Amino acid sequence: MKQTRLLSLLLLLPVCAILGAQEPSGFPSFSDQYQIPFPKAIRNAPDTVSIVIIGDVMMHAKQLERDHRTFLEQVAPALREADFAVANMEFPLGGEPYTGYPSFSTPDYYARYAARDCGIDVFLTGNNHVLDRGSKGLRRTLDVYAQLRDSLGVRQTGAARDRQELEESYPLILSRHGIRIALVNFTYGTNSGQDTEWPKINYMRREEVAAAIRRARRQDADFVIALPHWGTEYRLQHDANQQSWAEWLVGEGVDAIVGSHPHVVQDSTHIQGVPVIYSLGNAISNMSIINSRLGLAATLRFVDDPVRGGKRMLEPELRFLWCTLPGMLLPDSYASLFVKEWANRRNDWLTPDDFDNMISTWERVKDACGIED
Repeated sequence: MKQTRLLSLLLLLPVCAILGAQEPSGFPSFSDQYQIPFPKAIRNAPDTVSIVIIGDVMMHAKQLERDHRTFLEQVAPALREADFAVANMEFPLGGEPYTGYPSFSTPDYYARYAARDCGIDVFLTGNNHVLDRGSKGLRRTLDVYAQLRDSLGVRQTGAARDRQELEESYPLILSRHGIRIALVNFTYGTNSGQDTEWPKINYMRREEVAAAIRRARRQDADFVIALPHWGTEYRLQHDANQQSWAEWLVGEGVDAIVGSHPHVVQDSTHIQGVPVIYSLGNAISNMSIINSRLGLAATLRFVDDPVRGGKRMLEPELRFLWCTLPGMLLPDSYASLFVKEWANRRNDWLTPDDFDNMISTWERVKDACGIED
């Protein structure tokens, strides 16, 4: 069992709007109802459960050529310290030949490394790349994840090999210190179609998502976290479809929404008091398009404190990540790191211009989002 320890509050992300972006037709403006402040944090509360969620863990072709053990080494302590660490695994384990974008197939050792060495407890499989090797590749992926569950305790949600596995993983219930938290992961679609009924993907269908939320409550979940794979790629502001879905999810009774897919950080807000983090961006990748090397790690905390009102969720805490490419920080591999921990270490960079890029991207996104340190 992991030790429960609160992470330092580094960055809290309020409502964010992309610089110069135009809202789509019919898109509601950010009125006061979407700007509810986060509640105050309660420190040293009894029976606290923490969940750290990171965005897209990718394995592009150039990453296949490098030492994967450095990829998440810098952020692994924070993942291991949490009660539960969750990551979006944006690829199938489809077997050889191993390939990167646009049709991924990643070696099994990468998932084993993420679980054993980095402390990731939950793999999210509800994403658009999980069927890149078809139903056969997805089944193989889920078979490998089942082996990791049995050997390392890691679990997955977002897809299932059969009906029994679907019922066990959708929602996925996490329990610690008497607090039960349900994860509901689903995707807008996949890049390749299914050619068999099973294995099955959790798609972005309201009837199915609502049924999963109801099952969570029947299973005595104290909190329900929606983890949608959605949105417009490379856009810092969420789109109208995300807005509609977020409002619907809140109406269905979820307690928080944490999204992925756009490969950049998107704005964050509250809807009727429910925190909505529209996109965490990338955790590790070979991307270099503007803003795509900056991501977020979101920490959600839950307490059971009868003196202060029983079970409740504390404020989400957000920490910016930066993915360094080979030759920039390390001579021959990638490394994701917490920006603020490295913000005064320009001399450590092999390529100082990349440090400047990190800082300017960080400041640009913070400014676009109205963030104040």
